[in-house]
Amino acid sequence: MSKPDLKARSPWAALNDVKSVNISPIKDETVNTNITVPGSKSFTNRALIMAALAKGTSELSGILRSDDSYWCIEALRNLGITIEVNGDTVKIEGCGGNWPEKQADLYIGAAGTIARFLPGALASSKAGTFKVEASKRMSERPVQPLMEALETLGAKVEYLEKEGFYPLNIHANGLKGGEVTISGKVSSQFISGLLLAGTYAEQALRINIPDYIVQHAYVKITLDLMKDFGVEADYNEELTDMKVPVSSYTGKKMALEADASTASYFMALAAMNNGRVRINNLTMQTNQPDIYMVDLYEKMGCRVIKGEGYIEVQGVPQLKGNFEISMKEMSDQTLTLAAIAPFADGPITITEVEHIRHHESDRIKAVCTELQKMGIDVEEFQDGLKVYPGTPQGTSLHSYDDHRVAMALSLIGTKVPGVTVEDPGCVSKTCPTFYNLLEKTGVPIDFS
Repeated sequence: MSKPDLKARSPWAALNDVKSVNISPIKDETVNTNITVPGSKSFTNRALIMAALAKGTSELSGILRSDDSYWCIEALRNLGITIEVNGDTVKIEGCGGNWPEKQADLYIGAAGTIARFLPGALASSKAGTFKVEASKRMSERPVQPLMEALETLGAKVEYLEKEGFYPLNIHANGLKGGEVTISGKVSSQFISGLLLAGTYAEQALRINIPDYIVQHAYVKITLDLMKDFGVEADYNEELTDMKVPVSSYTGKKMALEADASTASYFMALAAMNNGRVRINNLTMQTNQPDIYMVDLYEKMGCRVIKGEGYIEVQGVPQLKGNFEISMKEMSDQTLTLAAIAPFADGPITITEVEHIRHHESDRIKAVCTELQKMGIDVEEFQDGLKVYPGTPQGTSLHSYDDHRVAMALSLIGTKVPGVTVEDPGCVSKTCPTFYNLLEKTGVPIDFS
Protein backbone atom coordinates (compact mmCIF):
# COMPACT_ATOMS: atom_id res chain seq x y z
CA MET A 1 0.00 0.00 0.00
CA SER A 2 1.29 3.48 -0.87
CA LYS A 3 2.15 5.74 2.01
CA PRO A 4 1.22 9.42 1.81
CA ASP A 5 3.94 11.67 0.41
CA LEU A 6 3.68 14.43 2.99
CA LYS A 7 6.36 16.49 1.26
CA ALA A 8 3.84 17.04 -1.56
CA ARG A 9 1.30 18.49 0.89
CA SER A 10 1.42 22.27 0.87
CA PRO A 11 0.63 24.93 3.50
CA TRP A 12 -2.81 25.03 1.88
CA ALA A 13 -3.38 21.38 2.73
CA ALA A 14 -5.84 20.13 5.33
CA LEU A 15 -5.99 17.06 7.59
CA ASN A 16 -2.27 16.21 7.43
CA ASP A 17 -2.39 15.04 11.04
CA VAL A 18 -5.60 13.03 10.54
CA LYS A 19 -5.13 9.29 10.03
CA SER A 20 -8.66 8.45 8.96
CA VAL A 21 -12.16 9.80 8.53
CA ASN A 22 -15.37 7.97 9.38
CA ILE A 23 -18.31 8.86 7.16
CA SER A 24 -21.80 7.99 8.42
CA PRO A 25 -25.17 7.94 6.66
CA ILE A 26 -27.36 11.00 7.12
CA LYS A 27 -29.77 10.45 10.01
CA ASP A 28 -33.52 11.01 9.77
CA GLU A 29 -33.75 12.95 6.50
CA THR A 30 -31.78 12.84 3.27
CA VAL A 31 -29.49 15.49 1.80
CA ASN A 32 -31.28 18.66 0.69
CA THR A 33 -28.91 21.58 0.15
CA ASN A 34 -27.39 24.28 -2.02
CA ILE A 35 -23.60 24.31 -2.22
CA THR A 36 -20.82 26.47 -3.69
CA VAL A 37 -17.82 24.47 -4.86
CA PRO A 38 -14.19 25.69 -5.15
CA GLY A 39 -12.58 26.90 -8.38
CA SER A 40 -11.46 24.70 -11.24
CA LYS A 41 -8.06 23.01 -11.05
CA SER A 42 -8.05 22.77 -14.85
CA PHE A 43 -8.44 26.52 -15.23
CA THR A 44 -6.32 27.60 -12.26
CA ASN A 45 -2.92 26.22 -13.26
CA ARG A 46 -3.34 27.01 -16.95
CA ALA A 47 -4.29 30.60 -16.13
CA LEU A 48 -1.49 31.02 -13.58
CA ILE A 49 1.19 30.02 -16.09
CA MET A 50 -0.28 32.10 -18.93
CA ALA A 51 -0.55 35.11 -16.64
CA ALA A 52 3.07 34.64 -15.56
CA LEU A 53 4.20 34.54 -19.22
CA ALA A 54 2.03 37.50 -20.25
CA LYS A 55 2.90 41.14 -20.77
CA GLY A 56 1.35 43.24 -18.01
CA THR A 57 -0.69 42.48 -14.91
CA SER A 58 -3.34 39.80 -14.49
CA GLU A 59 -5.90 39.39 -11.73
CA LEU A 60 -7.43 35.94 -11.40
CA SER A 61 -10.36 35.48 -9.02
CA GLY A 62 -11.92 32.19 -7.95
CA ILE A 63 -8.66 30.21 -8.06
CA LEU A 64 -8.60 26.79 -6.46
CA ARG A 65 -6.64 26.93 -3.19
CA SER A 66 -5.15 23.44 -3.24
CA ASP A 67 -1.76 21.73 -3.15
CA ASP A 68 -1.49 21.78 -6.95
CA SER A 69 -2.17 25.52 -7.12
CA TYR A 70 0.19 26.30 -4.24
CA TRP A 71 3.13 24.51 -5.86
CA CYS A 72 2.40 26.23 -9.16
CA ILE A 73 2.47 29.65 -7.51
CA GLU A 74 5.65 28.80 -5.58
CA ALA A 75 7.39 27.60 -8.75
CA LEU A 76 6.46 30.83 -10.55
CA ARG A 77 7.71 32.90 -7.61
CA ASN A 78 11.02 31.02 -7.71
CA LEU A 79 11.25 32.02 -11.36
CA GLY A 80 11.10 35.65 -10.29
CA ILE A 81 7.39 36.34 -10.87
CA THR A 82 5.70 38.76 -8.45
CA ILE A 83 2.47 37.19 -7.18
CA GLU A 84 0.07 38.50 -4.53
CA VAL A 85 -2.46 36.06 -3.09
CA ASN A 86 -5.52 37.39 -1.30
CA GLY A 87 -7.99 34.62 -0.48
CA ASP A 88 -9.00 33.08 -3.81
CA THR A 89 -7.76 36.07 -5.84
CA VAL A 90 -4.27 36.26 -7.31
CA LYS A 91 -2.52 39.28 -8.84
CA ILE A 92 0.38 38.43 -11.15
CA GLU A 93 2.98 40.64 -12.81
CA GLY A 94 3.82 38.90 -16.09
CA CYS A 95 7.36 38.55 -17.46
CA GLY A 96 6.60 38.89 -21.17
CA GLY A 97 7.88 35.40 -21.93
CA ASN A 98 11.31 35.82 -20.34
CA TRP A 99 11.72 34.49 -16.79
CA PRO A 100 13.49 37.00 -14.49
CA GLU A 101 15.47 34.22 -12.76
CA LYS A 102 17.85 32.34 -15.06
CA GLN A 103 18.66 29.60 -12.59
CA ALA A 104 16.09 28.08 -10.25
CA ASP A 105 15.29 24.91 -8.32
CA LEU A 106 11.59 24.19 -8.64
CA TYR A 107 9.40 21.72 -6.73
CA ILE A 108 6.02 20.86 -8.24
CA GLY A 109 4.63 18.35 -5.74
CA ALA A 110 2.22 15.79 -7.22
CA ALA A 111 0.73 18.21 -9.74
CA GLY A 112 0.42 16.53 -13.13
CA THR A 113 -0.74 19.82 -14.63
CA ILE A 114 2.44 21.68 -13.66
CA ALA A 115 4.58 18.69 -14.64
CA ARG A 116 3.16 18.93 -18.17
CA PHE A 117 2.48 22.68 -18.51
CA LEU A 118 5.65 24.19 -17.05
CA PRO A 119 8.51 22.50 -19.02
CA GLY A 120 7.58 24.12 -22.34
CA ALA A 121 7.16 27.49 -20.67
CA LEU A 122 10.64 27.10 -19.14
CA ALA A 123 12.24 25.98 -22.40
CA SER A 124 10.72 28.92 -24.31
CA SER A 125 12.86 31.35 -22.33
CA LYS A 126 15.95 32.63 -24.16
CA ALA A 127 18.30 31.45 -21.43
CA GLY A 128 18.34 29.65 -18.09
CA THR A 129 18.83 26.33 -16.34
CA PHE A 130 15.91 25.07 -14.31
CA LYS A 131 15.91 22.01 -12.07
CA VAL A 132 12.43 20.55 -11.61
CA GLU A 133 11.64 17.99 -8.91
CA ALA A 134 8.31 16.28 -8.22
CA SER A 135 6.68 14.06 -5.62
CA LYS A 136 7.53 10.35 -5.45
CA ARG A 137 4.40 9.33 -7.38
CA MET A 138 4.73 12.12 -9.97
CA SER A 139 8.33 10.99 -10.49
CA GLU A 140 7.00 7.55 -11.45
CA ARG A 141 4.71 8.98 -14.15
CA PRO A 142 6.39 9.13 -17.58
CA VAL A 143 6.91 12.51 -19.26
CA GLN A 144 9.22 11.43 -22.08
CA PRO A 145 6.73 12.02 -24.96
CA LEU A 146 6.46 15.69 -23.96
CA MET A 147 10.19 16.10 -23.43
CA GLU A 148 11.00 14.51 -26.79
CA ALA A 149 8.59 16.92 -28.48
CA LEU A 150 10.26 19.86 -26.72
CA GLU A 151 13.69 18.57 -27.77
CA THR A 152 12.45 18.47 -31.37
CA LEU A 153 11.66 22.17 -30.94
CA GLY A 154 15.14 22.98 -29.61
CA ALA A 155 14.91 22.39 -25.84
CA LYS A 156 17.66 20.56 -23.98
CA VAL A 157 16.36 18.17 -21.31
CA GLU A 158 18.67 16.42 -18.85
CA TYR A 159 17.24 13.57 -16.77
CA LEU A 160 18.82 13.51 -13.33
CA GLU A 161 17.87 9.97 -12.32
CA LYS A 162 15.76 7.80 -14.65
CA GLU A 163 15.39 8.67 -18.32
CA GLY A 164 11.91 9.89 -19.19
CA PHE A 165 10.98 10.81 -15.63
CA TYR A 166 11.36 13.59 -13.06
CA PRO A 167 13.63 14.99 -11.63
CA LEU A 168 15.18 16.77 -14.59
CA ASN A 169 16.97 19.90 -15.73
CA ILE A 170 15.67 22.07 -18.53
CA HIS A 171 18.34 24.15 -20.23
CA ALA A 172 16.44 26.99 -21.90
CA ASN A 173 17.59 28.29 -25.26
CA GLY A 174 14.27 29.31 -26.77
CA LEU A 175 11.98 27.16 -28.93
CA LYS A 176 12.43 27.26 -32.68
CA GLY A 177 8.83 26.37 -33.58
CA GLY A 178 7.91 24.61 -36.79
CA GLU A 179 6.15 21.24 -36.88
CA VAL A 180 6.08 18.69 -34.08
CA THR A 181 4.26 15.34 -33.82
CA ILE A 182 3.06 13.91 -30.51
CA SER A 183 0.64 11.16 -29.53
CA GLY A 184 -2.54 12.25 -27.77
CA LYS A 185 -3.55 8.89 -26.34
CA VAL A 186 -1.34 9.00 -23.22
CA SER A 187 -2.21 12.45 -21.87
CA SER A 188 -3.98 15.50 -23.24
CA GLN A 189 -1.80 17.54 -20.86
CA PHE A 190 1.28 16.90 -23.01
CA ILE A 191 -0.48 18.69 -25.87
CA SER A 192 -1.63 21.55 -23.64
CA GLY A 193 1.97 21.96 -22.47
CA LEU A 194 3.13 22.47 -26.06
CA LEU A 195 0.25 24.84 -26.85
CA LEU A 196 0.89 26.96 -23.75
CA ALA A 197 4.50 27.63 -24.73
CA GLY A 198 4.11 27.61 -28.50
CA THR A 199 3.32 31.27 -28.96
CA TYR A 200 6.81 32.20 -27.66
CA ALA A 201 8.62 30.10 -30.29
CA GLU A 202 10.72 31.79 -32.99
CA GLN A 203 8.31 30.70 -35.72
CA ALA A 204 4.72 29.48 -35.74
CA LEU A 205 4.23 26.11 -34.06
CA ARG A 206 2.25 23.36 -35.76
CA ILE A 207 1.21 20.39 -33.61
CA ASN A 208 0.27 17.15 -35.36
CA ILE A 209 -1.57 14.38 -33.48
CA PRO A 210 -1.17 11.11 -35.42
CA ASP A 211 -3.68 9.08 -33.40
CA TYR A 212 -6.32 10.58 -31.08
CA ILE A 213 -6.57 12.75 -27.98
CA VAL A 214 -7.67 10.94 -24.85
CA GLN A 215 -9.62 13.97 -23.56
CA HIS A 216 -10.40 16.59 -26.21
CA ALA A 217 -12.18 18.92 -23.82
CA TYR A 218 -9.09 19.74 -21.78
CA VAL A 219 -7.16 20.72 -24.90
CA LYS A 220 -10.10 22.94 -25.86
CA ILE A 221 -9.93 24.58 -22.40
CA THR A 222 -6.27 25.41 -23.10
CA LEU A 223 -7.08 26.85 -26.54
CA ASP A 224 -9.93 28.97 -25.16
CA LEU A 225 -7.83 30.31 -22.29
CA MET A 226 -5.04 31.18 -24.74
CA LYS A 227 -7.63 33.18 -26.71
CA ASP A 228 -8.71 34.94 -23.49
CA PHE A 229 -5.08 35.96 -22.98
CA GLY A 230 -4.88 37.28 -26.54
CA VAL A 231 -3.43 34.37 -28.56
CA GLU A 232 -5.72 32.70 -31.08
CA ALA A 233 -4.62 29.34 -32.47
CA ASP A 234 -6.03 27.63 -35.57
CA TYR A 235 -7.19 24.02 -35.28
CA ASN A 236 -9.39 21.43 -36.93
CA GLU A 237 -12.47 19.93 -35.30
CA GLU A 238 -10.68 16.77 -34.15
CA LEU A 239 -7.81 18.86 -32.66
CA THR A 240 -5.32 16.70 -34.55
CA ASP A 241 -3.84 19.69 -36.43
CA MET A 242 -3.20 22.89 -34.46
CA LYS A 243 -1.21 26.01 -35.35
CA VAL A 244 -0.03 28.52 -32.76
CA PRO A 245 1.04 31.96 -34.05
CA VAL A 246 4.15 33.81 -32.89
CA SER A 247 2.70 36.25 -30.37
CA SER A 248 2.51 36.81 -26.62
CA TYR A 249 -0.10 36.70 -23.89
CA THR A 250 -1.57 39.93 -22.53
CA GLY A 251 -2.41 40.37 -18.85
CA LYS A 252 -6.10 39.98 -18.06
CA LYS A 253 -8.64 40.30 -15.26
CA MET A 254 -10.55 37.05 -15.12
CA ALA A 255 -12.97 35.10 -12.90
CA LEU A 256 -12.31 31.37 -13.06
CA GLU A 257 -15.04 28.75 -13.19
CA ALA A 258 -16.06 26.38 -10.41
CA ASP A 259 -14.60 22.88 -10.61
CA ALA A 260 -17.01 20.52 -12.39
CA SER A 261 -15.07 17.47 -11.14
CA THR A 262 -15.55 18.47 -7.50
CA ALA A 263 -19.19 19.37 -8.15
CA SER A 264 -19.87 15.89 -9.48
CA TYR A 265 -19.19 14.24 -6.11
CA PHE A 266 -21.99 16.29 -4.59
CA MET A 267 -24.31 15.56 -7.50
CA ALA A 268 -23.57 11.86 -6.88
CA LEU A 269 -24.37 12.39 -3.21
CA ALA A 270 -27.90 13.50 -4.18
CA ALA A 271 -28.26 10.76 -6.78
CA MET A 272 -27.45 7.85 -4.46
CA ASN A 273 -29.30 9.19 -1.40
CA ASN A 274 -32.58 10.18 -3.10
CA GLY A 275 -31.73 13.77 -2.16
CA ARG A 276 -31.33 17.19 -3.74
CA VAL A 277 -28.13 19.14 -4.28
CA ARG A 278 -27.92 22.45 -6.14
CA ILE A 279 -24.47 23.64 -7.25
CA ASN A 280 -24.73 27.42 -6.97
CA ASN A 281 -21.76 28.42 -9.12
CA LEU A 282 -21.71 26.08 -12.11
CA THR A 283 -23.61 25.97 -15.40
CA MET A 284 -23.58 23.87 -18.56
CA GLN A 285 -21.68 26.69 -20.29
CA THR A 286 -18.27 25.22 -19.57
CA ASN A 287 -15.69 23.21 -21.49
CA GLN A 288 -14.91 21.06 -18.45
CA PRO A 289 -15.81 17.55 -19.63
CA ASP A 290 -16.98 16.34 -16.21
CA ILE A 291 -20.03 18.60 -16.53
CA TYR A 292 -21.55 15.83 -18.65
CA MET A 293 -21.84 13.64 -15.58
CA VAL A 294 -25.27 15.31 -15.32
CA ASP A 295 -26.32 13.30 -18.38
CA LEU A 296 -25.15 10.13 -16.67
CA TYR A 297 -27.16 10.92 -13.54
CA GLU A 298 -30.20 11.46 -15.76
CA LYS A 299 -29.52 8.10 -17.45
CA MET A 300 -29.57 6.54 -13.97
CA GLY A 301 -33.02 8.01 -13.32
CA CYS A 302 -32.25 11.32 -11.59
CA ARG A 303 -33.87 14.64 -12.41
CA VAL A 304 -31.42 17.36 -13.47
CA ILE A 305 -32.29 21.05 -13.60
CA LYS A 306 -29.94 23.19 -15.70
CA GLY A 307 -30.72 26.65 -14.40
CA GLU A 308 -29.46 30.17 -14.94
CA GLY A 309 -26.24 30.12 -12.91
CA TYR A 310 -26.77 26.73 -11.23
CA ILE A 311 -27.22 23.00 -11.75
CA GLU A 312 -29.44 20.87 -9.52
CA VAL A 313 -29.57 17.08 -9.23
CA GLN A 314 -32.49 15.30 -7.60
CA GLY A 315 -32.00 11.65 -6.75
CA VAL A 316 -34.41 8.72 -6.92
CA PRO A 317 -35.18 5.80 -4.58
CA GLN A 318 -33.58 3.32 -7.02
CA LEU A 319 -30.80 4.16 -9.47
CA LYS A 320 -30.85 2.49 -12.88
CA GLY A 321 -28.03 0.26 -14.10
CA ASN A 322 -27.68 -2.32 -16.86
CA PHE A 323 -25.52 -0.26 -19.21
CA GLU A 324 -22.01 0.06 -20.56
CA ILE A 325 -20.34 3.45 -20.92
CA SER A 326 -17.04 4.83 -22.19
CA MET A 327 -15.65 7.25 -19.62
CA LYS A 328 -12.70 8.28 -21.82
CA GLU A 329 -13.69 11.96 -21.93
CA MET A 330 -14.72 12.03 -18.24
CA SER A 331 -12.12 9.64 -16.88
CA ASP A 332 -11.63 11.56 -13.60
CA GLN A 333 -15.20 10.51 -12.74
CA THR A 334 -14.66 6.80 -13.34
CA LEU A 335 -14.30 6.23 -9.61
CA THR A 336 -17.40 8.31 -8.82
CA LEU A 337 -19.51 6.10 -11.06
CA ALA A 338 -17.88 2.96 -9.67
CA ALA A 339 -18.72 4.09 -6.11
CA ILE A 340 -22.44 4.59 -6.79
CA ALA A 341 -22.76 1.59 -9.15
CA PRO A 342 -23.43 -1.00 -6.38
CA PHE A 343 -26.66 0.87 -5.59
CA ALA A 344 -28.03 0.58 -9.15
CA ASP A 345 -30.56 -2.07 -10.21
CA GLY A 346 -28.18 -3.72 -12.66
CA PRO A 347 -24.47 -3.98 -13.46
CA ILE A 348 -22.54 -1.03 -14.90
CA THR A 349 -19.55 -1.52 -17.21
CA ILE A 350 -16.98 1.27 -17.59
CA THR A 351 -14.61 1.21 -20.58
CA GLU A 352 -11.79 3.16 -22.34
CA VAL A 353 -10.03 4.44 -19.22
CA GLU A 354 -6.79 2.45 -19.28
CA HIS A 355 -4.81 5.70 -18.92
CA ILE A 356 -6.08 6.21 -15.35
CA ARG A 357 -3.88 3.31 -14.27
CA HIS A 358 -1.03 5.84 -14.50
CA HIS A 359 -2.53 8.67 -12.46
CA GLU A 360 -1.97 9.30 -8.73
CA SER A 361 -2.57 5.57 -8.33
CA ASP A 362 -3.58 2.69 -10.55
CA ARG A 363 -7.15 3.88 -10.18
CA ILE A 364 -8.81 0.86 -11.82
CA LYS A 365 -7.01 -1.60 -9.55
CA ALA A 366 -7.53 0.64 -6.49
CA VAL A 367 -11.31 0.94 -6.80
CA CYS A 368 -11.75 -2.74 -7.70
CA THR A 369 -9.71 -3.76 -4.64
CA GLU A 370 -11.64 -1.53 -2.24
CA LEU A 371 -15.11 -2.42 -3.61
CA GLN A 372 -14.25 -6.13 -3.33
CA LYS A 373 -13.12 -5.49 0.24
CA MET A 374 -16.69 -4.30 0.92
CA GLY A 375 -18.18 -7.46 -0.57
CA ILE A 376 -19.10 -6.03 -3.97
CA ASP A 377 -18.70 -8.21 -7.06
CA VAL A 378 -16.37 -6.44 -9.51
CA GLU A 379 -14.70 -7.53 -12.75
CA GLU A 380 -11.45 -5.75 -13.63
CA PHE A 381 -10.41 -5.20 -17.26
CA GLN A 382 -7.26 -3.60 -18.64
CA ASP A 383 -9.27 -0.54 -19.75
CA GLY A 384 -12.04 -0.50 -17.16
CA LEU A 385 -14.27 -2.47 -14.82
CA LYS A 386 -17.75 -3.90 -14.31
CA VAL A 387 -19.55 -3.33 -11.01
CA TYR A 388 -22.50 -5.49 -9.97
CA PRO A 389 -25.32 -4.42 -7.62
CA GLY A 390 -24.86 -5.37 -4.01
CA THR A 391 -24.96 -4.26 -0.40
CA PRO A 392 -21.55 -2.86 0.58
CA GLN A 393 -20.31 -3.73 4.05
CA GLY A 394 -18.70 -0.98 6.12
CA THR A 395 -14.95 -1.35 6.56
CA SER A 396 -11.68 0.59 6.50
CA LEU A 397 -10.75 1.67 2.98
CA HIS A 398 -7.34 2.69 1.64
CA SER A 399 -7.05 5.98 -0.27
CA TYR A 400 -3.75 5.15 -2.07
CA ASP A 401 -2.63 8.78 -1.50
CA ASP A 402 -5.08 9.61 -4.33
CA HIS A 403 -7.59 12.42 -3.90
CA ARG A 404 -10.11 10.91 -6.33
CA VAL A 405 -10.03 7.50 -4.65
CA ALA A 406 -10.68 9.13 -1.26
CA MET A 407 -13.52 11.36 -2.45
CA ALA A 408 -15.28 8.61 -4.41
CA LEU A 409 -15.06 5.99 -1.63
CA SER A 410 -16.31 8.56 0.90
CA LEU A 411 -19.59 8.70 -1.02
CA ILE A 412 -20.28 5.08 -0.11
CA GLY A 413 -20.06 6.01 3.58
CA THR A 414 -22.98 8.42 3.18
CA LYS A 415 -25.20 5.37 2.57
CA VAL A 416 -23.38 2.52 4.35
CA PRO A 417 -22.56 2.52 8.10
CA GLY A 418 -19.02 1.79 9.24
CA VAL A 419 -17.04 3.22 6.33
CA THR A 420 -13.64 4.65 7.22
CA VAL A 421 -11.26 6.20 4.68
CA GLU A 422 -7.56 6.23 5.56
CA ASP A 423 -5.38 9.31 4.96
CA PRO A 424 -8.17 11.75 4.03
CA GLY A 425 -5.61 14.56 3.73
CA CYS A 426 -4.82 13.43 0.17
CA VAL A 427 -7.92 15.36 -0.98
CA SER A 428 -5.83 18.53 -0.53
CA LYS A 429 -4.38 17.92 -3.98
CA THR A 430 -7.52 19.39 -5.51
CA CYS A 431 -10.06 20.12 -2.74
CA PRO A 432 -8.77 20.60 0.82
CA THR A 433 -12.30 21.58 1.95
CA PHE A 434 -13.98 18.43 0.61
CA TYR A 435 -14.91 16.96 4.00
CA ASN A 436 -16.04 20.35 5.33
CA LEU A 437 -18.35 20.70 2.33
CA LEU A 438 -19.62 17.15 2.86
CA GLU A 439 -20.35 17.97 6.51
CA LYS A 440 -22.30 21.06 5.46
CA THR A 441 -24.65 18.88 3.41
CA GLY A 442 -25.60 17.04 6.62
CA VAL A 443 -23.27 14.04 6.39
CA PRO A 444 -21.83 13.09 9.82
CA ILE A 445 -18.00 13.18 9.68
CA ASP A 446 -15.66 11.99 12.41
CA PHE A 447 -11.90 12.53 12.16
CA SER A 448 -9.36 10.42 14.03
